[in-house]
Amino acid sequence: MYVGIDYHKRYSVATKMDEHGEVMERMTLRNDPETLQGYAATLPAGSQIALEATGSWYYFYEVLEDSGHDIHLAHPLKTRAIAEARIKTDTIDATMLAHLLRTNLLPRSYIAPRHIRDLREILRYRASLVSMRVSVKNRIHALLSKNGSIVPYSDVLGTKARRYLANLPLRDSYRQCLEGYLQAAQALTGLIKEVDTTITSIAEDNDQAMRLTTIPGIGYFSALLILSEIGEVQRFSSAKKLCSYAGLVPRVHSSGGKTRYGSITKQGSKWLRWILVETSTHYVNSCPRLKRLYETVAHRHGKHTARVAVARQMLTIIYCMLRDHRDFVRG
Repeated sequence: MYVGIDYHKRYSVATKMDEHGEVMERMTLRNDPETLQGYAATLPAGSQIALEATGSWYYFYEVLEDSGHDIHLAHPLKTRAIAEARIKTDTIDATMLAHLLRTNLLPRSYIAPRHIRDLREILRYRASLVSMRVSVKNRIHALLSKNGSIVPYSDVLGTKARRYLANLPLRDSYRQCLEGYLQAAQALTGLIKEVDTTITSIAEDNDQAMRLTTIPGIGYFSALLILSEIGEVQRFSSAKKLCSYAGLVPRVHSSGGKTRYGSITKQGSKWLRWILVETSTHYVNSCPRLKRLYETVAHRHGKHTARVAVARQMLTIIYCMLRDHRDFVRG
């Protein structure tokens, strides 16, 4: 039995199909555990279920993870038959997913094991806290700019900067806003420290994470983020395919015997791409070979392109380290 499910926030449309492509049943399901589990119980053991990788696929997958059925995640960008349909309804989408699954043409996305999915949530939570704290800092700088004030310290949340701000003459409205922002930043800093303790504990028990920390600029958070986004490194047959998964390879347009390369695809794991580019300057300063690569590319195409090139080369090195269980060697 093949089942295609067009999943939405509050409901889903399921199409059940046999091996000959005959539609057996179409149903609209509420997205609550009882309904989804009840529907799965009506399917023959080992049924194949296709689900598009939307933003909330985790919920559906985890409700049915232990149902005994094979659940496949459809790659949303590669399921062109659905994305480019002129007539698009929930029923048509569900039916097309079932057809693609039945004919073994469904472009599948990788489903990480549950412990990896849980680790990703912790790491992304930490990244979101840091992003919120940066936003609060920017609001503090904007508030001070309105009053013609510039903090003479690099960190506006540092001890010296806070003493400076406490003695800054401001009208009551601005003072209330400033104190509120400072309290929010302090609360976020406390939450970041809490989650950092958890991340440190996880990293120290992970041999591969500790191996990645031998790379200059890679700490516990960066190492675990890289590992969680890669998942099982064995699923990539080459470093080039891993770089493609990270969206760090250039677009290629080949026609009429001519091949042109464009900017990077930016498809795949945005988190993996982000952390590699963010830490690329550390690689450059610690590895003469990568420094030469950076300087060559920066001279021709600019610093941003050079950082991307270094990130791609670094991911190739990381692939070899994880595959061969080797530490980083400077050179």
